[in-house]
Amino acid sequence: MASARLTTIRVEKPWGRHRLWPGFADPAPDAQPVGEIWFEAPEGPQAELLIKYLFTSERLSIQVHPNDAQARAKGFARGKDEAWVILDAQPDSTIALGTVRPVSREELRRAALDGSIETLMDWKPVVAGDVIYSPANTVHAIGAGITLIEIQQNVDLTYRLYDYGRPRELHLDDGIDVADPVPFAVPKLAEASSAGRQILADTDKFVLERWIWSGSRSLALGAVGWLVPTKGGGLIDGLPFHESECWTIECGAQLSVEPGSELLFASPQPFVID
Repeated sequence: MASARLTTIRVEKPWGRHRLWPGFADPAPDAQPVGEIWFEAPEGPQAELLIKYLFTSERLSIQVHPNDAQARAKGFARGKDEAWVILDAQPDSTIALGTVRPVSREELRRAALDGSIETLMDWKPVVAGDVIYSPANTVHAIGAGITLIEIQQNVDLTYRLYDYGRPRELHLDDGIDVADPVPFAVPKLAEASSAGRQILADTDKFVLERWIWSGSRSLALGAVGWLVPTKGGGLIDGLPFHESECWTIECGAQLSVEPGSELLFASPQPFVID
């Protein structure tokens, strides 16, 4: 695929906000709140990854995603691992990851029906700069007051277990079948190298790095991937890129990065930088 800036798609959500993130226009006061910004890929075969911004004013549903085998058994191309890069969080913001203790699927179902699942979830505090990798089968929920970038396997397949009384469909049978209701261990991130590269995720689903360079840089990428500038900008094969954008990058693309820029780069395969 050729390097290209992706189109932004604004998605209204009941838990969204009227104040977004710098670089995105706020919705009108009388409009529906915006909860997500998706980046639409060019027409063609479905991309392996999807990048989103999320803006939350309320807790999102308690949910779970299937793994690859479980999703394919339902006719989907893949399951859904995802990673969250926290850009901003209010002081009391949390994300639920796993349960506070191992529970049976029968207990999980009862708790989802009577609402006690909220107290079964392990609500972990988050701050700006945190990165969390949530593999498929993890029962989870993103809390209120958070702005984040989500990097995920590209499939629209979510099983809601509980939604705080909102009038939306639940998927208890499918969700309970794929859930792994156990405590979740947050992995330690790799330290940033002297070259300004930090590995945020390195799995068989995708590799995610954060690049922070104090000076200007020129480099060639040896992989297809997604570039998300969170600060600063530069050039991709001579085309300007800026924060609050997302680009698909072809293998061999030439990047020129401005001083002080911060970038995320995700690829479905290991990659090299020259």
